[in-house]
Amino acid sequence: MVPIRFYGKDVKFKDLGLLIIDEEHRFGVAHKEKIKELKKNVDVLTMTATPIPRTLHLSIVGIRDMSVIYDPPQDRKEVQTYVLEYDTDVIKEAIFKELERNGQVFYLYNKVEDIEQKASEISRLVPEARVKFAHGKMSGKEIEEIMEEFALKNIDVLVCTTIMESGIDIPNANTMIIEDADRLGLAQLYQIRGRVGRSDKKAYAYITYRKNKVLSEVSEKRLKAIKEFTEFGSGFKIALRDLEIRGAGNILGTEQSGHIESVGYEMYTRLLEEAVKELQGEEVEEQFDIQIDLKVSAYIPDEYISNNSQKIEVYQNIANINEEAEISDICDELIDRFGEMPDELFNLLEIARIKCYCRKLYISKIMQNNENVTIYLLDSSVLTDIKKKYIVDTYRRRVFLSGENSSVITLKLQSQNESDTLNEVLKLLKIISA
Repeated sequence: MVPIRFYGKDVKFKDLGLLIIDEEHRFGVAHKEKIKELKKNVDVLTMTATPIPRTLHLSIVGIRDMSVIYDPPQDRKEVQTYVLEYDTDVIKEAIFKELERNGQVFYLYNKVEDIEQKASEISRLVPEARVKFAHGKMSGKEIEEIMEEFALKNIDVLVCTTIMESGIDIPNANTMIIEDADRLGLAQLYQIRGRVGRSDKKAYAYITYRKNKVLSEVSEKRLKAIKEFTEFGSGFKIALRDLEIRGAGNILGTEQSGHIESVGYEMYTRLLEEAVKELQGEEVEEQFDIQIDLKVSAYIPDEYISNNSQKIEVYQNIANINEEAEISDICDELIDRFGEMPDELFNLLEIARIKCYCRKLYISKIMQNNENVTIYLLDSSVLTDIKKKYIVDTYRRRVFLSGENSSVITLKLQSQNESDTLNEVLKLLKIISA
């Protein structure tokens, strides 16, 4: 296997079978496609901590296979992240604390024209620190010498541009300070923060923006996301949030982000999924809306999850449930993260369970009117004569079958208790699906 840094039209491969793209987020679509043109049937493996929206979307809808590694290296700790207005007192204290434990500091300042001035400013702020700077306009030899000095612990604070975004592994550097972070992309911030915390020491990241600056909505979302996602394996969640913020891009073109405005994102995703399944020879299930209207309290109380972004994430996870088996996993995760579930959230998950049965049984609507619950079947063939007889024998006068081929089932409830209502509906659905 030979790594290729530069190539031209005169490059000829004898038997190219596998192309591996590391740090995939740093490549444009045109670059990747140009390499693939060298051989049309080459297998491609792309690796990144934060896939670009276009690549992530391709994986989600099934055009590309995806594997996610969540386990961190042994003894690694999460990076404690602060998002705040730039404050020299905070910066001074952060550097001083790192020097006290014989550590080193990355200071990201992404302006080449006055990076030397910034390095001098840091030297005056913390006189005991040995400060140097590096940027992309330096020669390769100069950068290499500075990085070697930093690795040998001859530099305490390295003021640098985004040249240190990837490929830098300095275990003794465990404080990261980023100035004007609102100018950087979400995936880029995540990659940069990953330069610290590469040992068993606790690491700190100070993500700063100019004092009194009014942030744009997009910048605010990015900074909120980088602060929120600090646990190991967050790269995938960061990429999902980036997908929400920037859009999925153009599947057949070169745009790696951007919104599908003509039909709307959800409809576009559904159409694309169906097309992919058809091309793969899979059966495409007919999509239909399911309406559940039961008189039960089903929501996430503020006392259980107070953080709005976390609450929205949980609502999305519940809304995306397709199989009943997924409910147990979500329950376990919620209990691990937030403790025992309140009744209202349990009811919400039971409604998700009811929807799973509805999807399987082609039930379009379940409505409650006082003590009666009515179930509407799109396909009454699921209700065989044997099932009809069993239901009537079991429930006697509490069940009434009507509509064409008994496509409407009305159940008289024994109790108005919310939990009993959900249990009775689920019991009847289980009988129908048996």
